[in-house]
Amino acid sequence: MHASYMEWRKKQNIRPLSLPNKSKFYYDLINIEHSWSGRIDIGNIGNTFVMEAEQQIINAIEVFEQGYFDSAYYALRSAVELSTTMVYLADMPDEKKIILINAWKETKDFPMQGQMIKQLSAKGNVFTDMKNKMPDFFARAKELNANLNKYVHKQGLRYFYLSRNKPFNILKAQDECIKSFESYIKQCISVVSVMRLAIDPFPVMLMDEEILYRCFDSMSEAYSADFVDEYIGKSIIEAYKTTEIYKETYESFIGEEKKNEAVFNIVKHKYIDSCKMDEILPQLHLMSKNDAICTLVVYACDKVVKTYSINGLLMYFTDKNTNRKAQSWSGLDFKNFADASKKTNQSYDEAYISAFLFKGEYYYAEHNDKLDADDLASIVDTVSGALVNIK
Repeated sequence: MHASYMEWRKKQNIRPLSLPNKSKFYYDLINIEHSWSGRIDIGNIGNTFVMEAEQQIINAIEVFEQGYFDSAYYALRSAVELSTTMVYLADMPDEKKIILINAWKETKDFPMQGQMIKQLSAKGNVFTDMKNKMPDFFARAKELNANLNKYVHKQGLRYFYLSRNKPFNILKAQDECIKSFESYIKQCISVVSVMRLAIDPFPVMLMDEEILYRCFDSMSEAYSADFVDEYIGKSIIEAYKTTEIYKETYESFIGEEKKNEAVFNIVKHKYIDSCKMDEILPQLHLMSKNDAICTLVVYACDKVVKTYSINGLLMYFTDKNTNRKAQSWSGLDFKNFADASKKTNQSYDEAYISAFLFKGEYYYAEHNDKLDADDLASIVDTVSGALVNIK
């Protein structure tokens, strides 16, 4: 068959379109991408489902622009179904959870979405509580799924390529088609982001600074206020805050000591402001061992501009600039620094590295000028003196 005919036939009923809000959708989806859960029992597989649902929304955007509109709606429906499966695997009774997860992994008999929702409604504590307290959200989600099915199952000629792209239709403006699809994207993002909250409430709870500054270094990032306003809605969030999963988790943290901003920046962002040591030192007990030791190294010596732990896996930057021009680093480099016979004032491109052994682990100080005997003694004495109070 002639290649030119094949190319013509391939494109005959396909109409590529452009989504004006494409870049915004990609940007907003970062909120879902960064909503990782640290739950041990379901966290890893739950995170995989969240990421896959996000990927399906991205796939929908791309194939819609290529002209394959029904495939785009199929991908959107898949994102919704993935979020349901995620909650199903997380919320079913413990005695069934492992069996269900293994059945899903091994592609054995596994319930369809309607069956999952039915079983969750009967046995899923978190899902049932959310459904009872957030009826508007679940009514909208049910309507969304029904509408997506019309495209997937082609319930009407308007969902056919042959009808959609007839000569007298091909000349029509596609503004309404684009507007409709973008509306469905927003609805699917809404469903995925809310169903994610059935795993744990951190994406919403961390929006509150009273919790954020009391919380451990959570894997999850908070949803942005703009994201919540556009995709979820304040009324849905307020309803979610009445659920047991939110209230119980909130109460478990609100009684903890609140970190000040300087300490929070160390714990969360690995940024040590050497000008705020008077605020930082009284709250060393709120830090991990690595955070505290790396902070004390900076406190003990003005020459230190960066610190590292776990063979460079954790890097703490400060308010001081390094002379080193490269911005990348390797764990092998730090292993070599620790193995060197002379562990201090080792050349590190345009700067220097010194390795210190505390509590059986090496910690590394990056500095622009060589450390003298007084600098080294100050670091060793300061950290060693504080170790008794560091967990």
